Amino acid sequence: MESLPPADMMMLARGALMLLLTIAGPMLVVSLIIGVAIGLVQALTQIQEMTLTFVPKMIGIGVVMMLSLPMIGRALSTFMEQLVLRIAGQ
Repeated sequence: MESLPPADMMMLARGALMLLLTIAGPMLVVSLIIGVAIGLVQALTQIQEMTLTFVPKMIGIGVVMMLSLPMIGRALSTFMEQLVLRIAGQ
């Protein structure tokens, strides 16, 4: 069984990292925006509750995840097809 050339391995690793950013990026951005907004509200109102950010972040991440599931499925499917084609040598 032949192993993949180093150039192909690097291309697959780069593709995997880009896939990770594509999948996790929108949820991380929403979490960051909600966290900054709630932090600003806490600073303006002087409410210092540490657990106040969790529920809005979870709701925001859940909504974004539900909206981006088709995009995530397409990205994973495309990457898997490319991976199988490279491993099969076609």
